[in-house]
Amino acid sequence: MKTEKLFVLILIIFGFSAFLLAQNMNYDKQFRMSYEAFFHQDFITTKSDKPGLTKVDVYILVPYKNLQFIKTGQGFTSRYTVSVAVYDEKKESLIVEKTWNETLNVIDFSQTTSKLNYNIGLKSFELKPGSYLFRTGVVDNDSKKEIKSENVFKVRELNSDLDLSDILFVSKSDLPDNKILPNISRNITLSNYGLQFYYDIFSSDSIIKKCFVEYEILDRSSQVVFKKAEEKKINAGRNQILEQISDLRLDLGTFILRVTIKDENFRTINVLNKAFFSRWVGLPSTVNDLDKAIAQMVYIASPQELSKIKDAISNEDKLKAFLEFWKKKDPSPNNEENEVFDEYFRRVNYANENFSNYNEGWRTDRGMVYIILGTPNNIDRHPFEYDSKPYEIWEYYEINRSFVFVDQTGFGDYRLITPLTGDLFRYRY
Repeated sequence: MKTEKLFVLILIIFGFSAFLLAQNMNYDKQFRMSYEAFFHQDFITTKSDKPGLTKVDVYILVPYKNLQFIKTGQGFTSRYTVSVAVYDEKKESLIVEKTWNETLNVIDFSQTTSKLNYNIGLKSFELKPGSYLFRTGVVDNDSKKEIKSENVFKVRELNSDLDLSDILFVSKSDLPDNKILPNISRNITLSNYGLQFYYDIFSSDSIIKKCFVEYEILDRSSQVVFKKAEEKKINAGRNQILEQISDLRLDLGTFILRVTIKDENFRTINVLNKAFFSRWVGLPSTVNDLDKAIAQMVYIASPQELSKIKDAISNEDKLKAFLEFWKKKDPSPNNEENEVFDEYFRRVNYANENFSNYNEGWRTDRGMVYIILGTPNNIDRHPFEYDSKPYEIWEYYEINRSFVFVDQTGFGDYRLITPLTGDLFRYRY
């Protein structure tokens, strides 16, 4: 199915994902929610037709696989509700709130779980320049699951003579009627379409016929790894700009796209930055650092298998060996999902979020047991016993085993005192 209804929307301000973790004992639900954002969000400031105001476009992207679909006469249907409330920065006053419903219909059930399908919604707000708190909520109307996010966003005042809107990354631009497909997750695989992005240049003076725009890409250490400058012919009013940087090679990780606009006298008018994630073909978005992901395979790969991957000469060879390892583990190679891969790094992510202290969570004893054996059937916690150090007992009914962790230091460093033995010291799906 072509999910053409789809697409128009957002990612969280620098960040990236929106999720709220419930403080309960249901590790599976808590884990899945924290591992992949239930929805993505983006905020784009652009020129308003109303004097003294700035238009803010708020995009909300919800993957189909995060929603509950109900079988209907024509296929499968999902309904969810979105609300966006705008407060002053101190959360003392509600400025405006918009709520709307979305309905998705698909014919085949496989479409409901595909990573390729998602729905994008867009709402616009007219606001005075300043800082605001945007509170967003998405409610699945059937499962009643509700996810919320809060983001402080600065609404800027656009220069009345010459300025540009915020940057919107683009997944695809060769759509009918000159439409574009926004990239709200900011996960960009350069070999697909290069780095594509969209913005508007606004000019109030018909005499101004040109300006200069400079593009830079900065790595995580703020070093410029790409630079390009162009002269732009412009007209009075709105000038739509769709850019594509091809033949760009970037490492895996986070980068900044910087766009600088200068007037015809080369005077800098504005500088805008926007973060994105550089991905490699074949490498899922759950992996942000290939070398670290390889190290984290210690609980599923043999020393010989790890050495083979680590010793690859180039990054391309290392990636190829990495993917070949996981392909062999795929229990259902005929579909697009690799359940073992997804589950393994889902556990790694959960361990990092919940068991980290002075070591990353995946390196801790609790992280090790969680990654190898998964969610315990029961956890008996004793954090405040007057006659003993804090400890936890994890029970796994299927293998008839219990594991005791003791916090010897009082700083959350729980050590396993009933070690894994024999064939338990390998990942179980």
